[in-house]
Amino acid sequence: QVQLVESGGGLVQAGGSVGLSCAASGSGFSINYMAWYRQAPGKQRELVATIYNGGSTKYADSVKGRFTISRDNANNSVYLRMNSLKPEDTAVYYCNAEIYRYPRGDLEVWGQGTLVTVSS
Repeated sequence: QVQLVESGGGLVQAGGSVGLSCAASGSGFSINYMAWYRQAPGKQRELVATIYNGGSTKYADSVKGRFTISRDNANNSVYLRMNSLKPEDTAVYYCNAEIYRYPRGDLEVWGQGTLVTVSS
């Protein structure tokens, strides 16, 4: 079984920074891409950032220029550095990955979520 374990987050003031980490554990799998989603109270879960195997990245317009996603392939880990935080960034942030595991093929895996609260 492949699991994603997140860490980081917490309470931060507007304009501040915080980092999130996520590590995939298990055996016999490879990772196609890793991503961060978030879900604010009363809202749908939204994609924040994605990083692919080649290192290319995509960001939601709302976080471009403020958030940076990075990856450590050797340790099956992904990070999200969040700068210039705004109260509207308050949400539960979820780590996500598409993995390949024989013989089932491609599978989507989610972390448990970590809360980021930005105070004004």
